[in-house]
Amino acid sequence: MDQKDLRYSTITPEIEKMADIVQQADIIDNEEFINRDVKRGLRDLNGKGVLAGITNISDIKAVKELDGKTVPDYGHLYYRGYEISDIVHGLAKTDRFGFEEVAYLLLIGHLPTDAELEEFSDQLIKFRRLPYGFVRDVIMKAPSTDMMNTLARSVLTLYAYDSNADDTSVPNVLRQCMELISVFPMLSIYGYQAYKYYYESEGLFINNPLAHGSMAENILALLRRDGKYLDIEARALDMALILHMDHGGGNNSTFTTHVVTSSLTDTYSAIAAALGSLKGPRHGGANIKVVRMFDEIKENVSDWKDEDEVRAYLDKILHGEAFDHSGLIYGVGHAVYSKSDPRAVLFKDYVERVASVKGMHDEFELYALVEKLAPQLIEKEFKMYKGVSVNVDFYSGFAYKMMGLPEELYTPIFAMARIVGWSAHRLEELVNKGKIIRPAYTTVIEPRYYVPIEERKKK
Repeated sequence: MDQKDLRYSTITPEIEKMADIVQQADIIDNEEFINRDVKRGLRDLNGKGVLAGITNISDIKAVKELDGKTVPDYGHLYYRGYEISDIVHGLAKTDRFGFEEVAYLLLIGHLPTDAELEEFSDQLIKFRRLPYGFVRDVIMKAPSTDMMNTLARSVLTLYAYDSNADDTSVPNVLRQCMELISVFPMLSIYGYQAYKYYYESEGLFINNPLAHGSMAENILALLRRDGKYLDIEARALDMALILHMDHGGGNNSTFTTHVVTSSLTDTYSAIAAALGSLKGPRHGGANIKVVRMFDEIKENVSDWKDEDEVRAYLDKILHGEAFDHSGLIYGVGHAVYSKSDPRAVLFKDYVERVASVKGMHDEFELYALVEKLAPQLIEKEFKMYKGVSVNVDFYSGFAYKMMGLPEELYTPIFAMARIVGWSAHRLEELVNKGKIIRPAYTTVIEPRYYVPIEERKKK
């Protein structure tokens, strides 16, 4: 079904010409950034982020002090002061789903009692509903090929259904955030079903959300035509959601949430802005790249257990001779972590369990081999100021693929988790009544004077 409108899709020769002029006008010599000590990407030359705020919500540690020097260390992630490994192991001891408990911790600030958790979980389940006619009138109208755009549009549209949309008091914003956390799976999955129906001519089905159960169970039940899923699938998805919930205040989408919230805009606009950030391939789409990279590796490496053959192909990828010719081994390396990403370490066990159930243990072993070899190749090829290891994206896409989750929903699933963190950071920004965030910029252009149009030379 062709729904393209040339007015919105065609780059004309005139636009091309103007774009060439824009590129010449906007380019800034890299030396200018160095000479003026401008931290590009709000990072120093070693990649360390510029201190831009304080948060109680989560923290990342990837270095330690040794003999008076700061050296790389194994990664640690903390939610409200609790190390993520302690949270995960604590949940495992009682063999229960943890999304709701960890969401409570991030949003409310402490680990819940049984009664508090039951009340919170029941409220999230009650919020699993969309306004009457919303699926028909919003989601099914003008479906997009990109689910993140569909999700952002739906979030912005929900503003019109909220009679207190602009109220930024803590109770109202908490209510709005909890509602959005609950409906994100429906907005994403119903949008995906509409896309498959209109663009792929597949049969349309819309499952009602579960009136019970965890967030992970609800996602799988919504997505499967028969609503069925394996327990290990739900457990692995629950763990993925927990590990993706938050990652400090400085990641791009969370910082976006702080910036936009500081203007005192409404919750729907703030969350839509965060979604726009997460959609970018530098932030939320890495696991798709990992899956596609491994598809190529499997096609071109005859013996997945042969270290020399696998190493040789990884070397080709690293030198831009294979895959997408970017020279990147996707899923390896992180802006903050050095010796390990704790999320990848914790998730790996769940991925292996899913692989065993799905009969895909050979593929899992290939991933594990690449996890071992890729850092060695990268450290040999490049001078590293810190260590390098696989990140959580390395395994998450593989897990989703084994569960039969469509690639189009990989990033929305990330959003289904990270909206908890966005919500917590939005509340934190509002509670602390900070100033509107406005960093300083300098300029490299000299003053110029207006020239009458008849005296201007044609460029």
